[in-house]
Amino acid sequence: MLQTAKNSANHDDYPTRLATEIWSERKDPVVWGQWTPQAPLTRQETEFFEANGYLILRDVFQADEIAALQRDSLRMRSGEMSIPAEDVITEPDSDEVRTVFRLDEHNHLFERLASDERIAGRVRYLLDDEVYLHQSRLNYKPGFNGKEFYWHSDFETWHAEDGMPRMRAISASVLLTDNDALNGPLMLIPGSHKTFVSCAGETPENNHARSLKKQEIGVPSPESLGKMADKYGIDYAAGNAGTVILFDCNTLHGSNGNITPFPRSNAFFVYNAWSNRLQQPYAAKAPRPAFLSARDPQKPIKIESGRLQRRAPYMAHEGSL
Repeated sequence: MLQTAKNSANHDDYPTRLATEIWSERKDPVVWGQWTPQAPLTRQETEFFEANGYLILRDVFQADEIAALQRDSLRMRSGEMSIPAEDVITEPDSDEVRTVFRLDEHNHLFERLASDERIAGRVRYLLDDEVYLHQSRLNYKPGFNGKEFYWHSDFETWHAEDGMPRMRAISASVLLTDNDALNGPLMLIPGSHKTFVSCAGETPENNHARSLKKQEIGVPSPESLGKMADKYGIDYAAGNAGTVILFDCNTLHGSNGNITPFPRSNAFFVYNAWSNRLQQPYAAKAPRPAFLSARDPQKPIKIESGRLQRRAPYMAHEGSL
């Protein structure tokens, strides 16, 4: 028998992982606050995010800031920092590092990046709430054999398997290398964030372990993806290193494989509204591990201004430069 939503404490506006796939209208705002001239985004940027479910902000970080982040990302991928094995995901067919989770806990510079007002301040404005990190990770797509990420809505998984109640979360991708049309950039279906696609099928036990390599549960059907793409089209988010891409938690997105010689890497932060902290999973027997979803945040992020600077002392496994 297919499972039903496990969270019965509150009415579930977004039931999923049931017997059949269902489309339903989004029940939550996209932009939660009101634009004012003092907002950290222009009116046009705010309206674009509202309509399309994503926003590309160019030249947010300077070359020397990106160079420092690149150096530390290389050290994390190389194993130099002795990061716990559960936080490191490799490519499906090789030992090449694909993802490093809990980025902000392993490196002071990335911790500072996550709290930077150029990202977190803009997200706080869009969500109209204090924010905390639901998840952080370093995404790396190596040249020649970097694998694809299939189409999905993050919120579908976060709701079903983590217990995120509302669509009040935003992802920020900081480009650490140039992302172009050829090396597997983020692709998005603009406008898809206004429809929730309830995916068919039961959540297997420990589904996260398989989905980190290749996601097969909690993805829309080819028919639904075709209809969405026919209606809205597909955009790709290209930009130079230092670009920031913000996208809504329910925007359908994915990426192609990378068969070029040019790797790409991004720092990825998921900001959740403080008022939207996790409950019990809505469609899974147990929540995913802490490296995938922060279940007990102690306080909202303290947003910081100014240029990126490494904090001292170093984290225990960081070593020194």
